[in-house]
Amino acid sequence: MDRNQIIGIVLILGMLLGYQLLMPKPAPELKPEQEKTTSAPSQQTAQKATSGPAEQPLDSVASRRLYGDFAAAASGQSRDIVVENPDIRVTFSTQGGRVKEVLLKNYKTYDQKPLVLINEQSSQMALELPTNRGKVNVEKLYFETTTPAQSTVQGNAQTITFRLALSPTQTVEQTYTIPAKGYVVDYDLKLNGLDNIVNNNDIRFLWQDKMRQFENDMTENRKSATINYLSADENFDGLSEGTSDQEATLEEPVKWFTIKHKYFLAGFISEGSPFKNAVFKTQVNPNDPITVKTAIADVMIPMADVKSGKGNFRFFFGPNDYQLLDEVAPEFDRNVYLGYAILKPVNKYFFVPVFNFLEQFISNYGVLIIVLVVFVKLLLTPLTYRSYVSMAKMRVLAPEVNEIREKVGDDMAKQQQETMKLYQQVGVSPLSGCIPVLATMPILMSLFFLFPNLIELRQKTFLWSNDLSTYDSFIKFPFTIPFLGSHLSLFTIFMTASSLAYAYYNNQMTPAQPNSPVNMKAMSYVFPLMFMFVLNSFPAGLTFYYFVSNVVTIAQQLLIRKFVDEDKIKAVLEENRKKFAKGDVKKSKFQEMLQRSLQQAEDAKKQAEEAKKRAKKQ
Repeated sequence: MDRNQIIGIVLILGMLLGYQLLMPKPAPELKPEQEKTTSAPSQQTAQKATSGPAEQPLDSVASRRLYGDFAAAASGQSRDIVVENPDIRVTFSTQGGRVKEVLLKNYKTYDQKPLVLINEQSSQMALELPTNRGKVNVEKLYFETTTPAQSTVQGNAQTITFRLALSPTQTVEQTYTIPAKGYVVDYDLKLNGLDNIVNNNDIRFLWQDKMRQFENDMTENRKSATINYLSADENFDGLSEGTSDQEATLEEPVKWFTIKHKYFLAGFISEGSPFKNAVFKTQVNPNDPITVKTAIADVMIPMADVKSGKGNFRFFFGPNDYQLLDEVAPEFDRNVYLGYAILKPVNKYFFVPVFNFLEQFISNYGVLIIVLVVFVKLLLTPLTYRSYVSMAKMRVLAPEVNEIREKVGDDMAKQQQETMKLYQQVGVSPLSGCIPVLATMPILMSLFFLFPNLIELRQKTFLWSNDLSTYDSFIKFPFTIPFLGSHLSLFTIFMTASSLAYAYYNNQMTPAQPNSPVNMKAMSYVFPLMFMFVLNSFPAGLTFYYFVSNVVTIAQQLLIRKFVDEDKIKAVLEENRKKFAKGDVKKSKFQEMLQRSLQQAEDAKKQAEEAKKRAKKQ
């Protein structure tokens, strides 16, 4: 690559890195008074909703005061109902007729414990009915069900109905449908014959989840944890990720929301009218070594839907897997972050399908990454070939370019003008080598966002790495090094070494730039070292991909070199020079524009010098 190519790449990398590292989304500031008035009642209500049998029993007067017409259902004995399919095990409680615990059967935590996505200690839900005597928390009432205490879904989906009867004609029914396989639990809420008890205000649904740690890096867990949602007008959004408290009060109704971990989701979806008056919060306690974040979702369920029998909803408890989420709800797959809008199509329509196709045949994910690199490099071979040929042309012209520099001296404008004339004469475009290289940048940047979000790499081992979805801490330090952390990734070391080797190879092939104000050859060794610090805590799968990519690129260029004859290139350039002298070559619009710009700059310089001379004479 010549100086123009390297400068272009450096500028693009600098802009992307600068945006990523220096322009995080600002966290909205919360006034202390507002925090007290908004978060405290939500947490208190959620805690009351699941205090369970440990509470002291209420006497009839207190029960009547708190629950009104529902007082008779405020006392009882809680029973657990466990239903499972091959993917999940859901534990329900007759107290509240609620989801008490969800176990993902096919996944483990980072320390190989069962992955319990939510349980009674970490997750609380409250469902408040607006009655004529005040709000009643359904999660405190006792329901009846005919479902056995333990069952496994076989064949068709299994339905569990929790029923609370005030009279033979007045009931509250909560019905859950567990599929034969998968992670979607259908939920229907019905109020029968309660028009004289329940008013027309909307039902409040409050969900507080103290998000548990499932991955080894708590800092990365906290950065990824958030609440996402889809508004009624199909706009996907979410609270800012990061390690600070976040809050959003929405005017627009929402169709669904998710409490998102790095690789797992717990979501609530409306199949009828959207939720109203949504308030979402995430709170971080840096001193809590167990809880990643506390997520609070506070929404209103339209009463009209429930009274008309359209209170149909869905829970999703499962992996944040792009291939699964597409079928759950509209835009639900956007919970998997695939990069900036300009890069997302590359991941969505190329890398994700190719990756999943290769999964069908290759079980070792390290080998799969190698095959993916080779496949991508084969597709990019025409661009790589054009880039190499362009460098070969520059090497052939290097002696003439040096002669121009010696002839013109330190006049940079004149140097550029004469160099462009030379390029015109021999039919060489200075962009011909830069464009193919820049065309490969979306590939590298797309993977930069894809690999940290690929659940397929989670807990997949390769060589010394126990988990390709996180860094391999080959060396652990008893202290923390700024920007590097408390570990050293061996895959990152290999990536850096291969990048330095590629820089060395490139420097041997690139003509020297004696008058350049920046030693670009030296800079090509600095950037790999900088990226070593940036990528040391990134997934091992990503740094391994970059390492293999560098090795394959060097091998590819060595192979191309055997098929490129610089003597033939020189002969072609001389033939182009002859055609140009005869006037048989038509200038490109870009060359004409560049030539005019250089000529205008030269004329402006001459006019400025003449003006100075006249000023001195006067």
